[in-house]
Amino acid sequence: MTAMKSEKQIQNEIRLALSAVAVVHRINVGVFKTSDGRTISTGVAPGFTDLFGHRRSDGRAFYLEVKKPGQKPRANQTKFMDAMRRAGAIAGVATSADEAMRIVMEDT
Repeated sequence: MTAMKSEKQIQNEIRLALSAVAVVHRINVGVFKTSDGRTISTGVAPGFTDLFGHRRSDGRAFYLEVKKPGQKPRANQTKFMDAMRRAGAIAGVATSADEAMRIVMEDT
């Protein structure tokens, strides 16, 4: 039996696959406590996608939320992707490198 890939593994596979056709960035978002008990929040706007970038061919921006198969985006992630689509960018949820490539290369 094959173990399910972690979201991080899927992200890395997507980044590698897309590097042939796009500039890809990964964003770290999270909340953690420091050793002295302070709470620190890192990242960007709530709902911002895991990966973003632009196609090399035409510069069109894309935003990808990476999930394990069967997982769904949170409401704020869906709202962010909807806003990016309305602004003319490509946005979607990818569970594999193949799926990410289909999303990013749409309309080419």
